[in-house]
Amino acid sequence: MSGIEGKSAGARDTTEGRVYTVTGGDWDEVAGAAQRQERADDERIIVNMGPQHPSTHGVLRLILEIDGETVKQARCGIGYLHTGIEKNMEFRNWVQGTTFVTRMDYLTPLFNETAYCLAVEKLLGITEQVPERASVIRVLMMELNRISSHLVALAAGGMEIGSTTLMVYGFRDREVILDIFELVTGLRMNHGYVRPGGLAQDLPPGAPDQIREGVKLLRSRMPEYDKLATKNPAFKARLVDVGHLDLAGCMALGATGPILRATGLPHDLRKTDPYCGYEEYEFEVAVADTADSYGRFLIRLEEMRQSLRIVEQCLDRLAPGPVMVADKKIAWPAQLAVGPDGLGNSLDHIRKIMGESMEALIHHFKLVTEGFRVPVGQAYAAVESARGELGVHVVSDGGTRPYRVHFRDPSFTNLQTMAAMCEGGQVADVIVAVASIDPVMGGVDR
Repeated sequence: MSGIEGKSAGARDTTEGRVYTVTGGDWDEVAGAAQRQERADDERIIVNMGPQHPSTHGVLRLILEIDGETVKQARCGIGYLHTGIEKNMEFRNWVQGTTFVTRMDYLTPLFNETAYCLAVEKLLGITEQVPERASVIRVLMMELNRISSHLVALAAGGMEIGSTTLMVYGFRDREVILDIFELVTGLRMNHGYVRPGGLAQDLPPGAPDQIREGVKLLRSRMPEYDKLATKNPAFKARLVDVGHLDLAGCMALGATGPILRATGLPHDLRKTDPYCGYEEYEFEVAVADTADSYGRFLIRLEEMRQSLRIVEQCLDRLAPGPVMVADKKIAWPAQLAVGPDGLGNSLDHIRKIMGESMEALIHHFKLVTEGFRVPVGQAYAAVESARGELGVHVVSDGGTRPYRVHFRDPSFTNLQTMAAMCEGGQVADVIVAVASIDPVMGGVDR
């Protein structure tokens, strides 16, 4: 055993008790070390926090070895939400893939869709052909999605440390954004709105005005979070110096997003490797130098404010135009509209393909059932999601279905930091640390 300073060849448990194999050394020292080790083992216990614990952000299992209230070892147990989405995508065409990826990290569906479509567009060689209006709307929807995701992070984190008011405020404000999503896509989540080559449909009439009103309302409510939490001594006492992870630790473990920026490094793909025209928008990268849970909280608050700035710039940039590439071999043939029954084909489009144009009907049938072909190759595209770098590696064998699609989900990578944040701290601080990571298990298990 380790407690016998290398003079023991090991120990094993038998029906008679624990048996030690000892080679050399003073007997009193060997026996004393064995006794001390046994006492230490008796005092340590293994605790399973989850997979159904209310503080583990979904079906995450935390295996904690604790000595009293101190966490000596912490490990993650994942796989309880496995959906097989990446494998399923190999049996669906390229457009149908969007309805799968949107369900992975279910708090950031529009980031999943956009990253996937950017990778497919790289393989198709149509990145520059995506209409300007489509790119602007993608940015607009992603930034709204960033705010809604951060609101859930603040609300859930507040609830877990006893701040039910923060939870109510967060979910109240998230409804403003979900109403906008429902207006634009027909759904509150799992949208399937971003498609290879553009969007499923344009913004409906009145959407820009409603979005402006939503931005105005959310901006008016932002000071409430400062009053309730940012300067609250009780709130700070639970977060300051908890879940500490410095820059070296983040780099070693591959952490990105608010965890990395809380160390003072302003790494944000929207600035370092722009996509969808982000280089044309004015915004600041939120950073902190605390490297703790409180710094990550402050970053999410500031990112919400910056996202509101970007949304307003998107609304100002909206110009009339198409939202899908002109190539009819790629462009989704449907003319979708939001009606009383949700999202579906417009009646005018149905009238045309069913009664006026046999060619349009044949084209619609082939493209919907078979899909378009993507040239042989592989591509990687990454976006800055609410949790960090969300990357997609797409491989095509030249067919109408992906050969392989793999996501580098930030929740999966960031969960590696849990042990470094929690070991040596208190059990109560594990809850705060995991909340500051903000993992979503749909993105972890896939």
